Amino acid sequence: MEVLSLSPEIHCFSELLDCSDGDEEEILVCGEDFELNPFDGLPYSSRYYKLLKEREELPVWKEKQTFLESLLHNQIVIVSGHAKTGKSSQIPQWCAEYCLSACYQHGVVVCTQVHKQTAVRLALRVADEMDVNVGHEVGYFIPFESCCTTETILRYCTDDMLQREMMSTPLLNYYGVIILDDVHERTVATDALLALLKDVLLSRPELRLVILTAPHMSSKLQQYYGSIPLIRVESKHQAEVVYSCSIQKDPFLSALRLLFEIHHSKEKGDIVVFLACEREIEKAHQMIRQEQSNLNPDLGELIPVPLYPIKQDLIPKPHQDKQKACKKYRRKVLLTTSFGESLIWIKNVTFVIDGGVGTRKVYNPRIRADSVITQPISKSQAEMHKQILGMSSSGKIFCLYPEEFTYKEMKPHLPAKIQESNLRSMVLFLKRMDIAGFGHCDFISRPAPESLMQALEDLDYLAALDNDGNLSEFGIIMSEFPLDPQLSKSILASCEFECVDEMLTIAAMVTEEIALTCWRKFSHPAGDHFTLINVFNAFKEASTNSTSQYYSTEKWCRDYFLSSSALRMAEIIRAELVEIMKRIELPISEPDFGSEENILSIKKSLLSGYFMHIARDVDGSGNYLMLTHRQVAQLHPFSSYYNSRKIPEWVLFHEFSISEDNSIRVVSEISPDLFVELVPQYYFSNLPPSESKDILQEVINHLSPASAMKEEQKTNDDKENEQFPTPTEQRCTIQ
Repeated sequence: MEVLSLSPEIHCFSELLDCSDGDEEEILVCGEDFELNPFDGLPYSSRYYKLLKEREELPVWKEKQTFLESLLHNQIVIVSGHAKTGKSSQIPQWCAEYCLSACYQHGVVVCTQVHKQTAVRLALRVADEMDVNVGHEVGYFIPFESCCTTETILRYCTDDMLQREMMSTPLLNYYGVIILDDVHERTVATDALLALLKDVLLSRPELRLVILTAPHMSSKLQQYYGSIPLIRVESKHQAEVVYSCSIQKDPFLSALRLLFEIHHSKEKGDIVVFLACEREIEKAHQMIRQEQSNLNPDLGELIPVPLYPIKQDLIPKPHQDKQKACKKYRRKVLLTTSFGESLIWIKNVTFVIDGGVGTRKVYNPRIRADSVITQPISKSQAEMHKQILGMSSSGKIFCLYPEEFTYKEMKPHLPAKIQESNLRSMVLFLKRMDIAGFGHCDFISRPAPESLMQALEDLDYLAALDNDGNLSEFGIIMSEFPLDPQLSKSILASCEFECVDEMLTIAAMVTEEIALTCWRKFSHPAGDHFTLINVFNAFKEASTNSTSQYYSTEKWCRDYFLSSSALRMAEIIRAELVEIMKRIELPISEPDFGSEENILSIKKSLLSGYFMHIARDVDGSGNYLMLTHRQVAQLHPFSSYYNSRKIPEWVLFHEFSISEDNSIRVVSEISPDLFVELVPQYYFSNLPPSESKDILQEVINHLSPASAMKEEQKTNDDKENEQFPTPTEQRCTIQ
């Protein structure tokens, strides 16, 4: 028999839980004057009991015993409920209690999150509630940051990090309970985990899978997994919903006007504003700060807090100003997008403003680019926004659209991201999993066939696949990097061209998407990739030379309109990439930035990965035509070439997206000679006919006769072997 204090608030409580071997120790927590925490053996603090009272008020709390019984007798349990019901904080703790009952014989607990900010905040909150230390009993691991030890009992992580862990440990043997949270957001990583864990559960009968989702997703999950328990968590309160009389011409300005009206009304409480995109978050943040000086001081201070669902930035530290807090009222305004409801952690939210519009990126495999689509949010998103107030019975939700708009214009749900995303990284991951026998995935929603085909073609071009369509040795090394395969290929190529130090800097800076709003001081004639190296090196020098490091680098960044947190994040990313290089024993060349030979080597490395991202200025005025299709784009305003007297004819670009102002970002000049030297011939031979291709063919023809014959023979061999496109069709075994 196993005795465990599942409810520490009761002085003596025992329950029979799963004991497969029957020889586990008895754990009995029975306090006379105090209780001991079963996770660290220390007495509970007074704060524990204070937080316990708050936990008992959560809607999910009344389902505790039902959940534990379901977990005891079933491999999979679904818990369905809206935001602010306590699912994400309480259920992982109960799972840790379940694992403790078996003395962690079957493993510990991991809980995935879509956003890294949420993973960190939940780990901090749950450690506080469990009365243990973050980084010991409770921890987190997110991209480029880990706060866990071998003693950590409960781990929060992002879904893509658990996916990466599967590459080295396919059966995830370390864990006894795996919790997938926010499954309704349908990220590519979450959908892949849902599919792969089906097979893992068959191989590990003792493993438990808990799925946390919004109500609209629960029936689909039950159909997918079969007859499994579903626990519904109901909200206690239903806040007042106020609809607009008509559709707003400009939802952004309407939201800000309403925000200031609420503030002038003197009603207390923090405000959440759902905006269309991250650009609107930045704009709103700036406008609120500017307007602050014009507001009546008696109303208190408006504190805008931007919450970015996608941005790869450092987790902001909570700002506390005790002196100001004592003097006057401070109202927080949380600014996020339509996908940011899980980022909202503040309890004192009384008002929600929902613009009803969202933007999302939809990948077009034919042109290898994202299209930015602005459209009404879905009905399920609108419903989740209404639940943000959670336990507040006095709050109000302002919908800047009429109620009938919900039924007439909003789709029930948005498509899963696996149907709208670039699948290169996912296919590379699944090919890696195929080595362990887990590559065949029964996805809950089938990926777009055209995107799958294009991903396989691209991986073939990048030499990540062998002639049988399996992962090549080169592809295995590429999969070790948490980067887009094109960027991984460029890093590996830099080992050959001896410019690894510079290429790692570029990789860190483009991954962090540093916006060069003030580039002229750092501008490099070779292009934006080289300008990014200048920025990073200047930041490092400023950090080294500063006496009070944090504040002087902050000022330095402000002077040049750069984000210090983004640059610090780039430092962290680069350090992690260096560690990966060392772990897989790849050479790291000494820095030699600035020499002509080094610049040429960097361009060769970039071309090795980004030969599919080439454009040519067709009219001498900055209208760049993509080599792979007929799309035309202009230089992004942040490019160092923008508004320069002479712009390059041929460029390599990092990113192209179709939006109101089609633009190519992070652009550097390349020569046609360099392109034809490094591009895979079977890629070039399958490019659509164009003037640009004719120019490149002339370059090939002007090579020495021996080289030309060699190239022609290679082309003929490629066609005879049908390396493209037939094999990629045969290699597409992903379901």
